[in-house]
Order: sequence, then structure tokens, then C-alpha cells
Amino acid sequence: MKARKTIKAKILELRKGKEELLRREYENWQRYLRGDKSARLYSATKQQADRLLKRLKGRLKANKEYPMILRRDVYRANTKLTPCWLKIPIYGVRGGINVPIRTHEPITNGMVCREAKIIRKGEEWFVHITVEKEVEERSPGSILGIDLGIRWIATTVNSNDPNPKPKFYGKELRRVKGHYFYLRRTLQRKKAYKAIKKVGYKERRVVDDLLHKISRAIVNEALETNSMIVLGNLKGIRRRNGRGRRFNRELNNGFPYYKLSRFIEYKARWLGIKVLKISERNTSKLCHKCGHKGVRVGSSFRCPNCGYQCNADYNGAMNILKRGMGYMPNPGAGLTQPRTRYDEALGVEEPRISLL
Repeated sequence: MKARKTIKAKILELRKGKEELLRREYENWQRYLRGDKSARLYSATKQQADRLLKRLKGRLKANKEYPMILRRDVYRANTKLTPCWLKIPIYGVRGGINVPIRTHEPITNGMVCREAKIIRKGEEWFVHITVEKEVEERSPGSILGIDLGIRWIATTVNSNDPNPKPKFYGKELRRVKGHYFYLRRTLQRKKAYKAIKKVGYKERRVVDDLLHKISRAIVNEALETNSMIVLGNLKGIRRRNGRGRRFNRELNNGFPYYKLSRFIEYKARWLGIKVLKISERNTSKLCHKCGHKGVRVGSSFRCPNCGYQCNADYNGAMNILKRGMGYMPNPGAGLTQPRTRYDEALGVEEPRISLL
């Protein structure tokens, strides 16, 4: 299978002439996106702008600078002067300009560059290079079930363990989100709107760093145990739920579930680890021991039918793990589909949850 990821790089030591040319092309890109068709752009870059406008359907955000998208053949490696160069096409300049870059990780021979995006941050220039490579998909021997929640952004259980023990992720993330929420609220009272914007940028960087660390730890566990990752499908997670103002605030503004899922997916696929998304419906309500509807109070879950009690996030992760078991590939066969049953209490068909 093919796997993609983005490698970030910084453009180094631009001479004044090259910087003027790059700035002109970048600003013409912004003008062209805003409707100024007289802005002079290199032909291939103009085609990329038209594709971007088609995807955005004309809904451009005010006062936002959009990354300048370049064609796929702009990256050069192993030159005499520096390991990595970027060839930026410029309108009216034959051959464009060549600029040295420093990547945060090496781009190997097995990778194919798909596109590059130029980003300006203050007086500095950066480039995000999307690379692709062919990866052999691993044959999994177990399931790593992941439940996403408020108290713990991720709770994992592995079917390799006869008595699966949960791993909880997100304690530091919860502390960071709470700190910046109260900091923003204090600044709003003082009407320090510029400071709020700066705080938001810093919070995003800190949160992204924590999400990368959490996703890397989860993918490493799947790699070490030769597991297939099973994630809950997050569609509809932000609908009104009647759980209270604070819960809804944390759900809608606080925890970046989609971003964490995306980080896990691309890191796993890059290593050939299969990632499966299944319905999360009622995984937090049903007892993973007997399958009956239980009662959740805060972080605790109790089943009135069998009397089982456990952590609510652990219960959800176990239900996701069991639903994923129906998709485990058998040697010499395709993916098996889980049987379903009709539950009058649910009113819909749900995958059967087998007993341990």
C-alpha cells in the first residue's frame, strides 16, 4: 500500500535578490486567490491556485495567508553545496530560484515528492513537503483498541494480554488545555485581544507537540505487539448531548480528537500498520462483559445486570476492541465481517459483542 506524510523544512539564508523574488511570487499568489487575475504567477503555480480555489469553493478566510503550493518536481537532494535544495518556480525567471533547506527528518531515496507548500511566518520561510512511499502492509496478530474521551483523550487495550490492562493518555494535555482556557478568559476580561492571539498560537504548538508524542507512543505499542489499530469513528461526536455546559465546552473547543486520529493514522500507515475505523455507537453505554446497558457516572461504569464495575473509558476501549475482533484477517482468507443482532433497546443493528 502507499503511505503519505508531510516533512517540514526551513528555508535557509536567502540572499536579498532571491528573497525579493520569493516574496513577490508569494504575494501574487495571495492576490490571485483573492480574485486578482492580473497577478503574475508561474503557469504551474497558477494551475495549483485554480485547484485550491475549486476545493475551497470561493470560501476564503479574511486576513489569512494561504500556503503557496508548488508542483511536485521542486525538491533536489545530494547536491555539491548542501544536502537539500528547493527549486521554486518564479514568473519571468528562467529556471526559477534554488534555495537551501533543512528538513526535520531525512528524505530517503524510496520516497516520492508529491507537492510542496511555501509558508511565511514573520520574516522566516518554511516549506512542507508531502512525500509518498510504497509500504508492505503487516499481517496483524492482535487488536489495539482505542477509546477517545474527555478525561483521557485516549485509552488503549490490547488483545495480546489475556486480561487486557488499559493505558491512559492525556493527563498533561488536559492540564495544558485548562491552563490556556483560564488564561484566555482572564485576558478577555482585560480586553487584551492581541495577547489572546499570541496565546492561541503558543497553545496550538504545545498541544500539537503533545498529540505527536501520544500518537507516537500508541503506534509504537502497535508495532511492538504486531497489532491492528482500531479507532472509533468520530462522526457526530460534537452533536448536542445534554451533558452540561462544561462538558460541551471541553468537547467542542478543548480536545482535538480528529487531529489525534489523523496523527495516529498517518504514523501507522507509514509503518505498514493497518488502521480500522468502526462505529463508536453505544460503546460507552454497554457492558463489555455481558453486553447489557449499564450506568455511567463520571469516570465510573456499573452494569446492573451482572454487577460489573470498572473505569468508563476502559469499558469503552474494551467494546471497541471486541468490535474490531470481527475484522481480524484469517490466514488465507479476506477480512471476516462481524455478525449482527437486533437489539430492541438500541433500535438498530449493532455488531455482536462476544464474551471474554
